[in-house]
Amino acid sequence: MTELLDNPTSQPVSGPRTPPLWAVLAAVGIPMFMVTLDNLVVTNALPVIRTELNASLSDLQWFINAYTLSFASMLLTASALGDRLGRRRLFLIGIAVFTAASAACAMASEPWMLILFRAIQGFGGAAVMPLSLTLLSAHVPEKMRSAAIGIWGGITGLGVALGPVVGGAVVDGLSWQWIFWLNVPVGILAVPFVARVLSESFGGARRLDVVGLLLSAGGVLAVVWGVVHGSGDGWTSTPVLSGLLGGATLLAAFIGWELRVTDPMLPLRLFRSRGFSAINTVNFAFSLGVFGSIFLLSQYFQVVQGYTPLESGIRTMPWTMAPMVVAPLAGLIVDRVGPRVLVVIGQILLASALGWMALIADVSTSYGSFVLPFILGGVGMGLTFAPASTVVMASASAEDQGMASGTSSTVREVGVAMGVAVLASVFASHGGYGTPQTYVDGLAPAVAVGAAIVAVGALIATLIPGRKAIADETSSRAVEFAH
Repeated sequence: MTELLDNPTSQPVSGPRTPPLWAVLAAVGIPMFMVTLDNLVVTNALPVIRTELNASLSDLQWFINAYTLSFASMLLTASALGDRLGRRRLFLIGIAVFTAASAACAMASEPWMLILFRAIQGFGGAAVMPLSLTLLSAHVPEKMRSAAIGIWGGITGLGVALGPVVGGAVVDGLSWQWIFWLNVPVGILAVPFVARVLSESFGGARRLDVVGLLLSAGGVLAVVWGVVHGSGDGWTSTPVLSGLLGGATLLAAFIGWELRVTDPMLPLRLFRSRGFSAINTVNFAFSLGVFGSIFLLSQYFQVVQGYTPLESGIRTMPWTMAPMVVAPLAGLIVDRVGPRVLVVIGQILLASALGWMALIADVSTSYGSFVLPFILGGVGMGLTFAPASTVVMASASAEDQGMASGTSSTVREVGVAMGVAVLASVFASHGGYGTPQTYVDGLAPAVAVGAAIVAVGALIATLIPGRKAIADETSSRAVEFAH
C-alpha cells in the first residue's frame, strides 16, 4: 500500500503502492464533484419542482436545507469515524449511501419524500467531502500539496459551475428526477475505482461524541427551523420563538459539553489559532451571503424573465464557471502571496458583485447587465476556495487535521443552510412568487443583505495571518511530526 507521504495523521495498513497524482485526484475528486454538484443542481430545478410537487416556499428551502443540515450535522462525526474505522472505508460507505439516496430522491412523489431522501443524501455526502481533502493530503507530498489543493478547489468550482447548467439541461431535456438519477452510474463506477487507487489510513482513536452530535444537530436544526418559519408564522409566534430559543440553548449546551468531555466532537482548541478562527468566520459569512443569494438568483431568470431552466443555467455560467479557472490558479500562487491577500480580495469582489446585482435587479433588466457582476462573483469565489483550505490545514496540528477539515466543512454547510433560511425570510417579508414584480420586490433586499454579510466577512479576513506566519506554522507542524 502507498506510503502516506507527509501525512502525520495517517497510519498505512498495507504494502507500498504509489498511485500517480492524476489517479489520486480523480479518486477523491469525482465523488466530491458529485456531492458538490448536488448543492446547486437542485436550485435551477426549483421552479419546476415547485409546480410538479405543488411545493411551498418552505418546502423549497427544505429541499436545500435538508441536504445541507444533515451534511453539516454528520461531518465531524464522519471524520471521527474515519479516524477509527478507516478513512477510505468510510469514504466508500459515504459514496454508496449518497448514490442510493439519489435514486430514492428521483422516485419521490411528495415534497416530504424529497426532503427525507435529500437528508439521507446529506449523510452520505458528509463522509465524502472532508475525507476527500484528508485523503488527498495523505497521498500528496508536502511540496505539491498547495497545488493539489488548488486543483481540488477547482474540482469543487467545476461542481458549482456545472450544477445550474446540468440541472437546467436535464430538466429541459428529460425531467427533474434525472438530476438525481445521474448520480447513480457515477457512484457505482466510483466505488471500485476509489478502492483500487486509495490506500487505507487511520487517525488517532477517539471515542464518538454522541451527546455532542445530538446537541449540535438539534441546536442548528431548531434555529434554522425557526428562521424558515419566522416570516410566515410570525417572529413572535410560540413555535418560532421556541425553535430559536431552544436552538440557542442547545448550542450553548453543546459548547459547554465540548469544553468538558475528554474526546470532543469539536475540539475547541482548534479555535485558539487566529487563522483557524478567522477563516471559519469568513467561510460562514461567505456561505451565508453567497449561497442564500444563489438560492434566489438561480430562480430569477425563470420566474421573472420567463427563461427555461437550461437557458437560465447557461446565463449564470459567467459566475459559476469562473471558480473552476481561478481556484487552481489561486492554489498555485497562495504560497507566494499568502492566503490573506487572496481571501480578502475574493470577499471584496463577492460583496461588490452581490451589491451590484441587488441594485440592478428588476423586471426589465437585460441579461447583459448581469454579466460583469457575475464574473466578479465567480472570481471572488475562486480566490476563496483553495486559500481557505490551505489556512485550515496549516492551522491544525498533525492529529487534528481530519477534524479541522470536518469543522471547516461543517461551518460552511451550516452557513449555506442559514443563508437560504435568512435570505428567503427577507425575500418573503418583501415579496413572493405571485408576479415577476413581487419576486423582484423580495429579491433585491434579500441579495442586499447577502452583500452586507459578505462585506463583514471581508473585514474579518484581514485577521488571517500573513504568508510568513502561515509558512512558519506549517514548518513547526512538520518539526513536531519529525520528533
